[in-house]
Order: sequence, then structure tokens, then C-alpha cells
Amino acid sequence: MISVKNLSKRFGDHWVLKDINAEIRKGEVISIIGPSGTGKSTFLRCLNLLERPTGGSIVIDGVNILQKGTDEPKLRRKMGMVFQSFNLFAHLTVLDNLTLGPMILLGKSRQDAESKAIELLKSVGVSEKLHQFPDELSGGQKQRVAIARCLAMDPEIILFDEPTSALDPTMVSEVLSVIRRLAKDGMTMAIVTHEMDFAKNVSSRVFYMDEGIIYEEGKPSDIFDNPQKEKTRIFIQRIRKFCEKVVSRHFDLYKLQANLELFCARHTADKRTVSHILLIVEEVLGQMLLPLFPGDPAIELTLEYSEKTGDFQLLFNYAGLQQNPFLLLPDSDNLSLRLIEKLTKSSSYQWIAGRNHLSISI
Repeated sequence: MISVKNLSKRFGDHWVLKDINAEIRKGEVISIIGPSGTGKSTFLRCLNLLERPTGGSIVIDGVNILQKGTDEPKLRRKMGMVFQSFNLFAHLTVLDNLTLGPMILLGKSRQDAESKAIELLKSVGVSEKLHQFPDELSGGQKQRVAIARCLAMDPEIILFDEPTSALDPTMVSEVLSVIRRLAKDGMTMAIVTHEMDFAKNVSSRVFYMDEGIIYEEGKPSDIFDNPQKEKTRIFIQRIRKFCEKVVSRHFDLYKLQANLELFCARHTADKRTVSHILLIVEEVLGQMLLPLFPGDPAIELTLEYSEKTGDFQLLFNYAGLQQNPFLLLPDSDNLSLRLIEKLTKSSSYQWIAGRNHLSISI
């Protein structure tokens, strides 16, 4: 239905979109997720030409809409958009908000337009509000009216730009329920959202955007349960990181432990977990890794905290020959292994592209 190739958008010297390539097929629900400022909303606005792309092509039903002579009003009638700030006409009643477009742009009679409007307002649960003005509605009701107004134009696809971001948490479910029903009815939709559970449950595919590109895409189960790229994993699991480089055999262990404690305190780790982390770091560095280096070490230590699961993970990364420290410890010094096994959930070793990676989950 929509094919996007090499799409780019620049504001001054800043490239918001760099090289977007994507396809949206009829009946699909595409959720677009990613950190703020990565071009998600700009991508949607380029699709319906609210923003004019700097380069690339957008082909809708076989027509490149960026070519000169494109009938932009006709395009926008095919592609409705729901904004995070509702964008209802404050001086019009709910009913008039829904009938204005169909009467002026589609040439419908007032009777037909009002009949369709009432039907749509019933479908989104706000039919009793048809004679009220937007200022008399709650945020959730306004957004449901905005969705109904979009549907009144009989669009082939609907673009949702963070439809719940301006809502009180108690009203989010009202709007998401309407979008879920549209998905079941087969409406083609592209949704920029920060509601991860919703995106996982309702989507046909998920686009993860970062740094102005679609960094990773796939089925919801792939993106949320088994992301292939590091930035996707960090975003999905809401990972926070503490990083430190150990480049001397005489590094300041007490300073390192103090910094680790501070990081754990920021993420409300209990005393038992903090104690385990400090013991493991001391044991792994002092007994397992430093003996592998004839001179000064070059070890990258990372402590990750997942806001999604509440788990901590220690990562030790160092260059050199393939050296699994779990296997190199002499039999007389397996106390380190027993300690790690007792204090951790799991541990693993990998050798990737000339670097050793030791991972310990706590």
C-alpha cells in the first residue's frame, strides 16, 4: 500500500530522517517506537506531506506522491491523521467537528454526514456528547472524538502520532481500546507510541527508530522478546548503564565500589543485591581476570539495570586471545566459581570478533 525508499528530511543543518526504507501493506498495524527525538513523528508527517521530505520517494497505491502535480488534498483524504493534541475545532460542537470535512471535501449532504457521525460516535463510546463542545470533554473523550472525525473521511490508512501521550493515565485505556477495535476490523494503521505492551499486542510489525533510521524491524515477538541489535535491547528493556574501564593492575577498587553503590542506589537496589554485586566485581577482577594479563589490563566493566525486569547484569569485556576465565581457574581456586554460582542467577562466556565477553546476571 505504501512503499518508502531512501526518505530523508533535514531542518537546516540537522538531518532528522537520514535513510528511511519501509513498506506498509494493506491491513497491517505498524507500531513505531524509539527514543524521543529520533524522527518518528516527522516520518508520519512526511507520509501525508505535512512535512515535505528532503529526498527519497513515497509511493502510495503505485503513485509517487513527491512528484510535481500530486493532488495533496486527495492524498490526505486517503490518509487520516490523529494528533497527540487532538486538534479539534474548539468553536464547533462534537457533531459539527465530524460533519464539516465530509460535507465540504466529500460533498456529502448534512443528513448523510450527521447520520455517519452519530454512528461513529457510538462506535467510540461518546455519542451522548455530540452537542457538546471540545472544552466540555475529558482528554480521553477528545481523542476518541478525534478518531471518529478521522474515520468520517473514510480513510484507507490512519496515522496516529502518540495518541495517548497527552492523556491522564486513567484515560489511556479508553483510546487504546478504540484503536484495538480498529485493528480487529482490518484498518491499516501506523502508530507512533510509547505504550510498549499495547504495541506488542496490537501490531503486525514493529519499527524501532533511532538516529533518523529504522534501526530494526520485525514481528512484535522478535522486537520485544528477542531483539537482534543492542540499541533495540537497551530501549525495550529500559536499560540504564554504569561503565568503567580498568586499565591498571593497581586500580582503585574502593572508588569503583563506591561508584557502583551510587548507581545501585539510584535504581533502588536492596542492600543484599548491592553486596552481591560488590563481591562479584572484586572476585572476578582480582581472582579471574587480572591474572590473565601479563601487564596492565584493558577491561571494560559495565553494570546494567533493567527497569522492565528489575534485574542487574555485570558485563566484563576485554581483548586478546580466547580465554574463558571459568575454565582457566586452577582446581585449587574454584572458590571464585562457587561464590559466583551462589550469588548469581546465571553466567556465560562468549568470544566475539577477538574480544572476550563475560556476562553475569544477578
